[in-house]
Parts: sequence; structure tokens; C-alpha cells
Amino acid sequence: MIEEGDKFYFYANKKVIYVILGLIGIAVIIVLASVFTKSIKNNIYEQIPICGDGSFPGTCSLTKPYYCDIDGKLVYNPTTCGCPGGFSKTNGFCNSNYEINSKEIPIQYFVGGGKTEISYEVYGGVDEYLYLQKQSIEYDYGEDFSRADFKINKMDEEIQREFLMPLVVYIQDSSNDKDEQARIAISLVQNIPFGASNKTYNFGNTKVNYSRYPYQVLYDNEGVCGEKTELLAFLLRELGFGVSFFYYPEENHEALGIKCSVEKSFGNTGYCFVETTAPSIISDSQINYADIGKLNSVPELYFISEGLSFGDENFYEYKDAKKIRKIRNSVEKRGWLGPLKKRSYNNLKEKYGLVDEYFSGCRNIY
Repeated sequence: MIEEGDKFYFYANKKVIYVILGLIGIAVIIVLASVFTKSIKNNIYEQIPICGDGSFPGTCSLTKPYYCDIDGKLVYNPTTCGCPGGFSKTNGFCNSNYEINSKEIPIQYFVGGGKTEISYEVYGGVDEYLYLQKQSIEYDYGEDFSRADFKINKMDEEIQREFLMPLVVYIQDSSNDKDEQARIAISLVQNIPFGASNKTYNFGNTKVNYSRYPYQVLYDNEGVCGEKTELLAFLLRELGFGVSFFYYPEENHEALGIKCSVEKSFGNTGYCFVETTAPSIISDSQINYADIGKLNSVPELYFISEGLSFGDENFYEYKDAKKIRKIRNSVEKRGWLGPLKKRSYNNLKEKYGLVDEYFSGCRNIY
């Protein structure tokens, strides 16, 4: 038999249960609505063909005179977007006094296992202008000399920048994925032939080997380690990546450092090793050079710019670099490769366009 007090207790508990269930239902609805709204937003953003530099369709890029069209491509459009500094607009084109003595240079790169070849127009007028620029920095008394200052000073040259930006735009148009953009830039520079300039430069009373500007590496279609590292640093910095470089005083060699996760970086520096003199795999720092063997000394690390980290989503190069190091170790121990490892090596060689011989040496004025 249920008494009056029991009935009250029963109905009171029933009300509490209904309130709790109601609150849980409201919470579930809010969560589902949030997920649904986020899904709709993601679908909308996925459908918008944003350009490779982050520009939205129908807007001008920060890089003049490029315009982001409805297909998500950066197109040359001085009429709408204007011209960069130092250029004048005439008949719908941006013109410069340095656009003389032009020539086409071949460029190739390997990404995703495929080889791509393009031509890039360069100008003798820009080359001559850069050759006449002062390659020195004046420090105040007590200031420390830094190799990074010289690199940044050359990379920041304004006229040069405007003539290198079309290459940056080409890379941005090739992929919206930032890691893919970095891969293109890296392979592109690695595939520029290794070679020193025959020019000299008067430095006080001494003649020294001329150190090219990044643009001149393209113009001459060759460069040594320091010069090619500067070109790659310029491209990656413009693409938004964190960049540094490693300098080996004992071996007189330089390599680029691209920002990456600390656990995969070179010496836990937060930067992955990138050889620039010839095609190699990102993070492979155990290359054998024809003239010096392996880089055994501890390098100096110089910071260039802050920015994006490479390989956070899919750093397949890190695994491939481990594979090729094991293959090299096997050759060093045995003097030969078995069929499986030989096939693995040939696959990596084709994937990255690897070469059989690497050279060190920067021949710069620093």
C-alpha cells in the first residue's frame, strides 16, 4: 500500500528524471547541430577553389600583378591588380628597364614519383644590375658578424624579388598543398646543376670569387652550395615556411634547414636537413660527397625566417631517407647490394631523381 508521502516522493523523482532527460536531449541537439554546422562549413570551404597563396577567387594576390580567378589559379592581371614597385604599366603589361637580353632556361623537378619540366624566362639586365650591387654589410662597433645577415641581405634585394616572384607563383599554382609546394621548390633547386662562377669580385685590395645572388643562380643555371641554399631559402620563405641553414666550417659546406617536428629534425634543432647541391631526400644528412666523404663535423645553425612546419601531415621522405641510409650502410659493409635492396634503391632513385655523385664546397666571400 502506497502512502501519500510515498506518492509525493515518487512524483518528485519522476520530475527530476524528466528534467535530466530533457537537459541531456538539449545537449545532444546542440552537439549534433554544431557538428552539422561545422560539416556544412567544411564542405563550403572545400568547394571554394582558394589559390595557392591563400587568396580567394575574385581578389588580387598580395603578389602584384596576380589575380585569383574562379578556378583557383593566379593569373597575370596588371589592369585589375596593378604592378609591383619598379614596374610601369603600359598597354596592360608591367614593364621594367631590366627586362633586356632575355633567355629561357630549363627547369625540372621530381614530385610524387613524376618528372616535370618547364622553361623560365630570365633577363641579362637583372643579372648585370645584381653584379654591380655592393656585397658587404657595415656593422657598428661591437656588433657581431653573422653569416645569416649576408644571406638575408642578398635575399631581400628588391629588384631581384620582383623577378623571382613569378617562379613562386608558378609553384603556388601547381598545388594548394603547402608541403607539395615545398617539395617542388626543393627539387627544383636541387636539379639546378652544381657549378662555380668564373666571375671575381674586388673586395678591398683582394680579388675573391664572386658569390651569386639567388636570381643569378637561375640566370646562369648553376650554383654552388651556398648560392643554391640562398635561392631555396628565398623560395621557401616566400611560400611561408620556417627556414634556417646549416654551415659546416670544417668542410666549407652549407645545407638548408626547413622547419619540421623536433623528433624528425636534424640534431633536435627543429629543422630538417635539405641538401641543395643535387637531388636528395629531405632529412637525409648522411650523404657521401665525392670530395670529402660524409659531413662529420657539428654545423653552425643560422636562422632565416619563422613560418610553417614541413611534413606535419605526411612526411614520407623521412621514412625514405631511413631506407636509403640503410642501403648505403649495406654497401659500405658488404661492397654490394642484394636484389631486393637494389630494387629498393632504384625505386628511390627514380622517385626523387637521385644522382650517383655529390660535391661540397661553397666558394663564397663570407
